[in-house]
Amino acid sequence: MRAIQISTVGGPEVLSPTELSDPEPGPGELLVDVAAAGVNFIDVYQRSGTYAMPLPYVPGLEGAGRVAALGDDVSGFAVGDRVAWSERLGSYAQRVTVPADKAVPVPSSVSDEVAAAVLLQGMTAHFLVNDTYPVRSGDDVLVHAAAGGVGLLLTQLAVARGARVIATVSTAEKEELACGAGASDVIRYTEVGDLAAEVRALTGGAGVAAAFDSVGRTTFDASLASLRRRGILVLFGGSSGPVPPVDPMRLNAAGSVFLTRPKLFDHISTRDELTARASAVFTAVAGGTLDVRIGRRYPLADARRAHEDLQARRTTGKILLIP
Repeated sequence: MRAIQISTVGGPEVLSPTELSDPEPGPGELLVDVAAAGVNFIDVYQRSGTYAMPLPYVPGLEGAGRVAALGDDVSGFAVGDRVAWSERLGSYAQRVTVPADKAVPVPSSVSDEVAAAVLLQGMTAHFLVNDTYPVRSGDDVLVHAAAGGVGLLLTQLAVARGARVIATVSTAEKEELACGAGASDVIRYTEVGDLAAEVRALTGGAGVAAAFDSVGRTTFDASLASLRRRGILVLFGGSSGPVPPVDPMRLNAAGSVFLTRPKLFDHISTRDELTARASAVFTAVAGGTLDVRIGRRYPLADARRAHEDLQARRTTGKILLIP
């Protein structure tokens, strides 16, 4: 089968197209023909060595496709079923084995590409607005990188819960997308000198109830300064680099605010939680609450270019690899 392999950490150039033997499903596993694989910033963190990985490996955690074979002791799935997954390394390939307890059925109302595009980022957006900070009607919230994959979904879900979303983007095209997702106000952070001052001006000086920050190093200080008293900074990514260590007294000085660094895998740690959250996301897609924007599709062999474009912020919405 065709696959992408990483043999050493580094930049996008270490993503090497290769031929590998087809995997065999072990006990409790499904063998899946991959229809589409999602590209996420966690793939970049792993590839670059920010997150240590055993070498060599096939990257990619997320995808959707059709079950080709079953390992022993699998129940609840059959050959031919359409499934999606969000935490199985090896998805940048034509075939991948997926533990049955990590796979979720894809409803007929959702295409393979949309399932691959929405599962990981959709469940992330879902736990952020439902669990990390349960967004309430009337809340002002700040969403950074609002035209990105998670940002567009997060904006839509926050608006659906009655929030006013203040979005940050870098270009006019991305501003249009953020507005289309429901953002009430959009700040082009490349054109303002004091982002927090802009946010406070839009909130009558009060600040936001929550700042959802996937950018990290370059936005952290502004996010903290944008919070209202007892607000919360939800740092869930670091596309601009990791945030340096933070003195807890800064939270005191900012108005008794809160800081959290959540991740998806702690919010889908049980089978019941995974299936419930995935079902909520797919239901939102089918019902029109979530509009999934697939910004770009790349052939599997162009994984390097996909990573280059993602890191350079040349993409909007979700990007996919098609084996």
